[in-house]
Amino acid sequence: MTLPAIPAHVPPHLVGDYPLVLGAVSDENPFNRIIPDIQNGPAVMYSPNGYLGMKGAWVFNRAADLQAIYLDTEHFSVKDFAPFAKFVGENWNLVPAEIDAPMHGLYRAMVNPIFTPRRMAQFENRVRELAREYIAPLKNRNECELMNDFAFRFPIAVFLELMGLPMSNVEQFLEWENGLLHNPNVDVITASTRAVTNYLQGEIDARRNNLTDDLISYGLKAEIDGRKLTDDEMMGFCFNLFVGGMDTVSTTVSLQFRHLAEHPEHQAILRDDPSKIPMAVEELLRAYSPSTTARTCIKAVKVAGVQIMPGDKVLMATTLVNRDPEAFDAPNEVRLDRNPRHIAFGFGVHRCVGAPLARREVIIALEEFLSAIPPFRIAADAHIQTYLGGVIQPVSLPLVWD
Repeated sequence: MTLPAIPAHVPPHLVGDYPLVLGAVSDENPFNRIIPDIQNGPAVMYSPNGYLGMKGAWVFNRAADLQAIYLDTEHFSVKDFAPFAKFVGENWNLVPAEIDAPMHGLYRAMVNPIFTPRRMAQFENRVRELAREYIAPLKNRNECELMNDFAFRFPIAVFLELMGLPMSNVEQFLEWENGLLHNPNVDVITASTRAVTNYLQGEIDARRNNLTDDLISYGLKAEIDGRKLTDDEMMGFCFNLFVGGMDTVSTTVSLQFRHLAEHPEHQAILRDDPSKIPMAVEELLRAYSPSTTARTCIKAVKVAGVQIMPGDKVLMATTLVNRDPEAFDAPNEVRLDRNPRHIAFGFGVHRCVGAPLARREVIIALEEFLSAIPPFRIAADAHIQTYLGGVIQPVSLPLVWD
């Protein structure tokens, strides 16, 4: 692939090799060396292939700079940070993730009631049941491949429950998820996007005359500024739930379980006192933030003394800024009682609307797994590779226990 030329306004000394790009895979745990090395480098750099492995992008690794960009809706837009609609020649945007102000506020007001803490508390028993269903077959074993046996399937099952879709779709959704988010081949991404949009459109059409209490029906009943959602808005709403409701939770579960498998002293603390799990999850969310989104500059501006021009992409790498030494004491050290104010779910008005559900899923996953399975560790012969781009995620995670 031929990369675009470096823009003239980018100083040559800021151009650097950024390893966390789509398609890259590492044989080492990137949080041990790769990410700290980036964090210890320049506060800002320009990666020629930082955006989706095919276009240049700015990378900021200071929390204060990234928070300023999150809040700056005058100079930066969230529109089109994900490529899915463009790959299939359509014009919908993820709702509300890819919507700028002032419309973002209207969409956000529509979506917020879905994920209130009270509503999530009502759904919690069912989430816990699903976690137990996937853990139960592991109880009579002394090993598992966490990604395939639990980390992928549990969040997909929660998504299917919320959307009113059959549990028999778990395997198909898993295939589509991998094609969308971890395969660097544009043809595979395009085919997966088309498959998902075709499926979701069929379900949307089926609900129009048979509304229930699932989230697809919620979108069909909802109104924006006194009107119903358009077809493009409905697709953007449902697709946003698809990509946001599964992979990041799977990734977060896998990274936190890997930490506990490699740090038995931390695992023992949470086993001895499960009431510490919620606070520990916040620290692990900080230390192992997996996701990077993007912004597009729409008006010339300087950030941290660097000139950003219209059309420039900026990576919103929470992976980096949650290990910023200017924001966190000893940022590469995991302290389960730190209770940090992290930005793993983003910052400002575009903070992840599904954060309450994602947080509860991760807490429940740890609570149920630790209560049902003996102390676990990484299999001695394991060779763990990790996807580095967009969402940092182990390809596999073999665990064993006595």
